[in-house]
Amino acid sequence: MDFMRLLKSLEELLYELVSWLVFYPLTFWRALTRPLSMIRYADLELDDQLDEQYDDTVSPPLFLLITLLLSQALSGAFPVDPSFAQESKLSSSTANLLIARGVVFGIFPMAMAVTLLVARNIRVTRRTLRPPFFSQCYVAAPFVFLIGLTVDFLIMPREQGLAFGLLALAAAILWYGQAQIRWFRQDLTIGTGKAIGLFVIAFLMAVICSLAVAIAATYLLPRWNA
Repeated sequence: MDFMRLLKSLEELLYELVSWLVFYPLTFWRALTRPLSMIRYADLELDDQLDEQYDDTVSPPLFLLITLLLSQALSGAFPVDPSFAQESKLSSSTANLLIARGVVFGIFPMAMAVTLLVARNIRVTRRTLRPPFFSQCYVAAPFVFLIGLTVDFLIMPREQGLAFGLLALAAAILWYGQAQIRWFRQDLTIGTGKAIGLFVIAFLMAVICSLAVAIAATYLLPRWNA
């Protein structure tokens, strides 16, 4: 009986993994081209039964994690400046790097979600934070992917990818900014100026926190693993 349960679990796992080949590209395309639609979709899906949620997409946090994993895998195809490679203390551990990236980039959807709740005068709890955080994971994934490309280009030897890195950075910020500003405008029913202000505050706080976490992870994780 236990063996049959194991086979059933493996069957479900295999189907889930293979289904990502279909639903991940579809989810990424929808998030990239219709970010506000995906935000509303994520909010509505949380009201469904657990086994019916995100039936035609990848769930938001998992979508973000898969994007980080793909971005990390893509980084291996880029040449790296030797001086950076020597200073990178997380590069020796794929698991550490993925965890660090997950925490660092997870701060961005968290910052946007918290900003929305504060602007609405809603108390920040695990229950109230969950819907906006989940919906923001859809918007964060394309942004994270572009930021990953930015870093990959910028650390290429002899500044070969500097122009492409700056272009990817500009595209990431402009795309992410317009999506968030439109989201704040619609969700809070406010003007463009206030929406821009909320985005700038949330974005700067996310950048500061992300840099702090990244620096801490760079110096602390290697010591823990020593």
